[in-house]
Amino acid sequence: MGKRVKRTTVTLFTGFLLFTTAACGRGGFPEDRNLVVGQEVEEKTVYLFGPMEKSNPDAKNTARSAADLTFIMAEEALDLTVAYRTYTADNYQEKTYDEVALDRARNHMDDLYLMNPDTIKALGVEGRLADLSGLESAENLREVVKTANTVDGKLVAIPQEVVAYGLFINKDMFDRYGLELPEKPEDLLECCRIFKENGIETPIGANRWWLETFVFAIGFADLYNGGNTEAGIQALNNNEARYSDYMRPGFEYLKEMMDLGYIDAQAAFTYEAIEGERPDFLSQKTPIVMAYWGAANTKTAYGDTDFHMQVIGFPTDYGPMPVLSMTGYGVPSDAEHMEDAMNVIEIITSDEALQLYSEHNRVISPSRNVKVDCVEALKPLRDRFDEGVYVLGSNAGIKLELWGNTCLIVRELLSGASVDECMEAFDRLQEGLP
Repeated sequence: MGKRVKRTTVTLFTGFLLFTTAACGRGGFPEDRNLVVGQEVEEKTVYLFGPMEKSNPDAKNTARSAADLTFIMAEEALDLTVAYRTYTADNYQEKTYDEVALDRARNHMDDLYLMNPDTIKALGVEGRLADLSGLESAENLREVVKTANTVDGKLVAIPQEVVAYGLFINKDMFDRYGLELPEKPEDLLECCRIFKENGIETPIGANRWWLETFVFAIGFADLYNGGNTEAGIQALNNNEARYSDYMRPGFEYLKEMMDLGYIDAQAAFTYEAIEGERPDFLSQKTPIVMAYWGAANTKTAYGDTDFHMQVIGFPTDYGPMPVLSMTGYGVPSDAEHMEDAMNVIEIITSDEALQLYSEHNRVISPSRNVKVDCVEALKPLRDRFDEGVYVLGSNAGIKLELWGNTCLIVRELLSGASVDECMEAFDRLQEGLP
C-alpha cells in the first residue's frame, strides 16, 4: 500500500478527441518492489491504451487524475502495474484517436482500452471485446449504461461516468429580457427571436462537434421516453424504420435556426468544441452554448462565469432533454493478460472506485449506488436525468453508429447541404448495413 507508481508512455498519433477524460503518461516502472537477491521475480503488467490532452499533454487534467486514483487502487489490490500506452498530440496528423484505437485492438496490441462510443460499437460488432456482464461491478450499473454498451447481448464496455450534454444558459440575460427558460423547440426559437431583436447578433454559440445533440434530442425524444424503446430500436435494426425519419425533424430545426441567424453556420463549421464559442459566452455576447456536464465543473471551460449560469436539457415536445453519451473501458476478447485485465476493470468500476472518481470529478456515476452532489448550475439537468428523462446519443445496441455519423452529416448541413441531401446520406448509410 502507498507505493509510488510510474507509467510507461508510448507516443502515437494525433487528432481531435471527443473524450471528456484524457490520459497523461509518465515513464518507467515501479521502483520499490521487494526483490529477493538471486531470484527471478515476475512482474504482472496490464497495458492500457488511452488518450492524452490534444493541446498540451503535460497540462494538469482533473478527470485524468481521478482515473489514476482508481487505477492505483487496482494496482495495489492486485499487485500489478497498469502501464499506459498513450495517444498524444505531438506527432502524426493523419489519424484520429478512434482510428488508432481500432487499429491497435485489431492487431492485439493492448489489454485494456478507453473507447469512444463509435469504437465500442465497431469492436463490439466485430466480436473483439470480452463480455463484462459477469463482473460483480456490472450488477450495480444503471440500466441506461447497460443499454448503451451492450452489443449482441454482451456488455462490452463500462464507463466511469455518464456524460450528459445540455444547453448552458446565461440566466442573467434571460432575466434581462423577461424570458423563461425554453422547454419546447418553439420556446427556444422565440427566445432567440427576442435576443436578435435586442441586438444579440448570434443567440446560440455552436461548434462543429456538438450540434448533433439538438438532432438526437428532437429526433429520439419519443423513442426513449414514449414507452416504445425496445420496439423502436428493433424496427430500426430490421430496416422496418428509417433513421432519416427520426433525424429529419432535428435537421429541419437546425436549418431553421441557421436560416434565421440564430446559429452562425460558417463560424460553427470552423470552431473546435468550447474553444470557438467560449469567449463570446463568457463575455455575455452570446446567451446560449451547448456543452457536456463536466464543462460546468472546470474553470478552463464554463465553471467560473461572471453571471448566473444554468444548464438545461435540449428543448423537445417532452420538455428539456439531456443527451447522454459515454466513453467506456473494454477488454479485448483475445487480451494477452485477460484475467488480470478483467480484474482491473472489476476494481476501477467498483462502487468504491466510482465513489472516489465521482466525488473527485462531481459527475454522474454509472453505478446506481453512487450519488454525488453537483454544482448549482447543473441541478436542472441532473433532475431530468434522475426522473429517467433522457436521450441516448450513442447506443451500441443500434446497428448504425449514430454519434460520429450524425456529427459528420450535420457538418454537411453547416457547409450548405439541404436537409433532403442530409437525409439521403442517412439512407445510404442504412442501405450499407449488413
